[in-house]
Amino acid sequence: MITQILSTLLPVFLVAGCGALYGRYRTPDIRGLNVLNMELFVPMLVFAVLADKEAPLQDYAGLALAATVVVLGSGVVLYPLARVLKLNLKTFLPPMMFNNSGNMGLPLLVLAFGEQALPAAVVLFIVEMLLHFSFGLHMLDPHTSILRRLRLPIVFASIAGLAVNFSGIALPGALLETLNMLGGVCIPLMLFALGVRMLDVDFSDWKLGLLGAIACPASGLILAWPMIAIMDLPGLQVASLWVFAALPPAVLNYMLAEQYQQEPHKVASLVLIGNLGSLVVMPLVLGMVFAAGYV
Repeated sequence: MITQILSTLLPVFLVAGCGALYGRYRTPDIRGLNVLNMELFVPMLVFAVLADKEAPLQDYAGLALAATVVVLGSGVVLYPLARVLKLNLKTFLPPMMFNNSGNMGLPLLVLAFGEQALPAAVVLFIVEMLLHFSFGLHMLDPHTSILRRLRLPIVFASIAGLAVNFSGIALPGALLETLNMLGGVCIPLMLFALGVRMLDVDFSDWKLGLLGAIACPASGLILAWPMIAIMDLPGLQVASLWVFAALPPAVLNYMLAEQYQQEPHKVASLVLIGNLGSLVVMPLVLGMVFAAGYV
């Protein structure tokens, strides 16, 4: 089991480490890389996975519902804590709700459970992203229109992929292979960008960051447990949900906090210390998943 955990986590942190090492001596345009990734490579991967007729997406409806409960429920669970500690809700709650399902979740699930986990990983990623760019942006700026929030390449790619899948249209193998090759670029690029971002860790708000590093995975796991008990999910989906629930805050929370001037330094501590905390949390969760024999 220890070998399984190491073989899963080591590539994740090595690629992120390469990004941190490169960023230490160079100044790569991470913002440009992230834009390219989110506007081109990620939508291609999403479309390719969803459009593949061999992926029975109707089997993932329960997983999508459970993920929605985990994301939105985390805000409900942690709301009293934020009130008691007199934390700014717009600063604290979004990073606790919207986790790193892209930079860490996609590669982690594929490395842990194999290529057969890619559809589940993409479904979880889409759920988190759609909620982040709808409900999450509403939390930061209630006056932004819904159409503007959802005018994103990943939204169009999701709709197009679902339409192709449910219509029964079989895309040419060469086209799917091309989309998979281009989409495959996004996974290591996400990890590399995460490593570069880790250099921006601000320890001035380390107490808040440490609180978030505990509260984010704890709230997710607390909500995942009853959903798994209630819903009849296949073993691979159960394992994927456990990992998804334990993921740290998404780096996107920091980028949006900068954009909306919502205490970006505090959000940076929540995000980056939370991701450092995953060095402890993820081995424990993976060890539980492997020991339970879900996959």
